Amino acid sequence: MHDVRFDDVDALNAEAGDFGGWGREVVVTQEMIDRFADLTGDHQWIHVDVERARRESPFGGPVAHGFLTLSLLPQLIPDEGIGITGHVNAANYGAEKLRFMAPVPAGSAVHARTRLVRAEARPRGTLVTSEVEVGVVGQDRPSLLYVMQILYMG
Repeated sequence: MHDVRFDDVDALNAEAGDFGGWGREVVVTQEMIDRFADLTGDHQWIHVDVERARRESPFGGPVAHGFLTLSLLPQLIPDEGIGITGHVNAANYGAEKLRFMAPVPAGSAVHARTRLVRAEARPRGTLVTSEVEVGVVGQDRPSLLYVMQILYMG
């Protein structure tokens, strides 16, 4: 990993490109799914009713909530690539795009990889847009595609 200052927009944009390697794997357990359902109040059967999901779901069993998968990003995003330095604060600026592309079956392992898309100077700092792909280990189709934006402020 190498460092780039948050306000060096040209250097950040020079880093834009292909996805890096996959980060660590996290197993999405039924217990995690049930706890997420309790936290959010989303107890849809396809997530929490194991027997019914085995019988009736097109996925052959329960699957994780899409937002549970999204919430795992702090554990999944690899530490490789560039380190953005020199900022005092980094604020989640939102999502440019979010797609839930394929299910995450209970008991499966997921991992993520990222790529820097662009950096833009803003009056309060630098807005960095990155794309994150989360996938079930061993599957070709991503489960989640997220284009996130973070505002780095000096």
